[in-house]
Amino acid sequence: QVQLDESGGDWVQAGGSLRLSCALSGTTSSRRYVMGWFRQAPGKEREFVAAIRWSEGSTYYADSVKDRFTLSGDNAKNTLYLRMYSLKPEDTAGYYCAARPIQWYDSNWYQRHREYEYWGQGTQVTVSS
Repeated sequence: QVQLDESGGDWVQAGGSLRLSCALSGTTSSRRYVMGWFRQAPGKEREFVAAIRWSEGSTYYADSVKDRFTLSGDNAKNTLYLRMYSLKPEDTAGYYCAARPIQWYDSNWYQRHREYEYWGQGTQVTVSS
């Protein structure tokens, strides 16, 4: 059973930076995963932020965060990092880490929250203007 544990959410002023972490457990080296970050503001749908192919390190970003957010993984620590720069008030949301097991031939980037099987509890990011 894959378990995900997010941390690093905080209150920050516009223009500031934060680093979110997602600790993974229960994964196996024989499986491949797409790891995603999503966010959800009150009254809004959960939206895709970024994803990484855990075994390869390749990444994909939503247009709204491209050039401001950087996603990376540390296999030795089994931890995913989302570095967020130039934060805006509209980035305010609960941020969630998710995992989807994939086959070795799967080249899709999964951007719908329903496509992910495992979820963390989330960490809150608040950006004030």
